Amino acid sequence: MTKIEINGASLAYDDTGNGSPVVLLHAGIADRRMWRAQVPVLAQRHRVIAVDLRGYGDSELPPHAFAHHDDVAGLLDALELPRAALVGCSFGGAVAIDTALARPERVASLALFGTAVSGNEWSEEANDLWDELVGETDPEDLAASAAGEVRFWVVGPGRRPADVDPELIRFAEEMDRRALASELTLSAVDVTELDPPAAGRLGELRVPVLVTAGAADVPDIGRLADRIAAEAPGAVRLPDVPDAGHLLPLERPDAVNAALLDFLR
Repeated sequence: MTKIEINGASLAYDDTGNGSPVVLLHAGIADRRMWRAQVPVLAQRHRVIAVDLRGYGDSELPPHAFAHHDDVAGLLDALELPRAALVGCSFGGAVAIDTALARPERVASLALFGTAVSGNEWSEEANDLWDELVGETDPEDLAASAAGEVRFWVVGPGRRPADVDPELIRFAEEMDRRALASELTLSAVDVTELDPPAAGRLGELRVPVLVTAGAADVPDIGRLADRIAAEAPGAVRLPDVPDAGHLLPLERPDAVNAALLDFLR
């Protein structure tokens, strides 16, 4: 792990391999460790940078306002990288899209797995599923909150916890407990959002875009992948990955690695 000063914050990252640069942006329930199966494979062809976004993992959170997409651009500046491919999962995908819209000259391509999109409104169906699978939890009870979020996102509405690798559930809950603690702190900091948000601007993306989702993820995520594929001019929609929830890179690393190696030529 290396730390680097970006826009007044110390961000943690791993820098592996040589070749065209690829930046990996983690989900909001995780940290840079979620890419542990992708880094050694991609590093055979690329310079791979897995970063903890500000406030997550080993990165710091100074009390002043910031934007995650500005931090990504700042990381490229600090590493003297004119452009990079951005690979994102969930919240990290939303940050990748925002970066491509805010600083299009810095982004070579986007690979999005189970991505969120800034400005998107969750459906009533998703809200009902949350109530059914998670319900009310004490935000200060990080273990219970992480267990609920992992049940919703990682297991998904159509599977039972017994259907999913217990080590994946354990690791996801461990990462999410840490992420939830970070988000409690982040709630006291002014996080600047992209304005206007990406939900109404997908047609402005002018780079190649790869997008897919897990077939067992909540339905809204698959619909977002469909929407990106329909609206972004350079988007390719891969079929949903069978028997996979929200953390595709961890649960189905072979499928994700194959897609990335083909896309990031």
